[in-house]
Amino acid sequence: MIYFLLYCLVGICSGLIAGLFGIGGGIVIVPVLILTLTLADVPESILTQMAIATSLSVIIINSLASIYTHQRHKAIRWVMLRPVMVGTLLGVIVGVQSALYMSSDVLKLVFGVFLLFVAMMIVFRPTPKPVDSSPGWVNSTFAGTAIGWVSAMLGIGGGTLSVPYFIARKLPMNNAVALGAACGLPISIMATAAYIYEGWHMDISYSLGYVYLPALVGIAITSIPSAAYGAGLAHRVNPRHLRIGFASVLCLVGLTFIFK
Repeated sequence: MIYFLLYCLVGICSGLIAGLFGIGGGIVIVPVLILTLTLADVPESILTQMAIATSLSVIIINSLASIYTHQRHKAIRWVMLRPVMVGTLLGVIVGVQSALYMSSDVLKLVFGVFLLFVAMMIVFRPTPKPVDSSPGWVNSTFAGTAIGWVSAMLGIGGGTLSVPYFIARKLPMNNAVALGAACGLPISIMATAAYIYEGWHMDISYSLGYVYLPALVGIAITSIPSAAYGAGLAHRVNPRHLRIGFASVLCLVGLTFIFK
């Protein structure tokens, strides 16, 4: 029971982060699940993979709630999103296979280093002016492949990479966050289905493939309202403060994984 309450608390935090930063909440969910799944007697060899798969299943819920709120503010520029989403189809497949190929310890290290890299890019990059930029279908599709690969491999949804990408396309921060939330939906759906299929043969209590169902239910219950609230808050927060907060969260979690 105490773990279920913990999952509900994680749902509040992850939903808020998902809506506010457009990153799916995986940076909160994955670390907590690694700890709790250890206590739930999940084998060490698949611990990180199961945390990642469960995180992605929750991100489906968070993304839907965030997309609904961002769309009400008319912040999602669907024209820029379409070519990126095409690239994620291939990227997700490669990402799931990459995660299953690596050991849990290596995957944790990769997760930590990646988050630090993204945080540094956000902190030291000059704030772009809010001017539209169209990179073309080829470049956008290639970017989508990279986003889908890393996101499915690390269980972080699409926003951790796609938000900086859309900022680089000179979009305002609130539009970049909205597109990041929208990008996370197809990634999380495809990746979750792949992790369920790949882990269908496993005999672990309360799991569906690599997805741990008690965590999914507990986190999803509270993440829906908090994700909607976070998405609305994103349109009232100073863009510079939003960037600094986004980078700070990434740094904190990245250092935890590297030095744990």
